[in-house]
Amino acid sequence: MDTKTTGSCLCGEVTFEITGPFTTFFLCHCERCRKDTGSAHASNLFSTSAKLTWLSGENKVTTFTLPETRHSKSFCTICGSALPIQLNEKLIQVPAGCLDSDVTMRPTAHIFLSDKANWDHDLDTVAKFDALPH
Repeated sequence: MDTKTTGSCLCGEVTFEITGPFTTFFLCHCERCRKDTGSAHASNLFSTSAKLTWLSGENKVTTFTLPETRHSKSFCTICGSALPIQLNEKLIQVPAGCLDSDVTMRPTAHIFLSDKANWDHDLDTVAKFDALPH
C-alpha cells in the first residue's frame, strides 16, 4: 500500500499529493537554506521513489535556482509559501511545513551545522509560550 501525503500553500491556491514514502528528513542549517526560509534551518523531506502530483494551482508554482549552484526552491507565486520540487528524474524535496498531513518520520539529521546561525544556540533556555505573548 502506497503512503499518500497531502499539502498546500498558505493561500490555498496550490495543493498537491505525494504518493510513496520519504527516505530522509534533513534539518539544513546552511546559509542558503537559512536565507530562503528566513529561519534557523530548512526542514525538508526527500524521496527517491515517491511521486509528486499537483492537484490544483500548478500554474502558480515557480522555481528559483541560485545561479551556478544546485540550490533550488519552488514556491507559490501568490503567497510565497515553499512547495515541493522535483530535483531530478528520481529525487523530490518537500518542505515539511507545507504538508497538511502529519509528518510521521523523525528528522534524520541536522546538516551543515558549521553554518549554523550564531543566535541558534542554547534555545532551551529561551521563554516558551503556547501563543503570541501579550
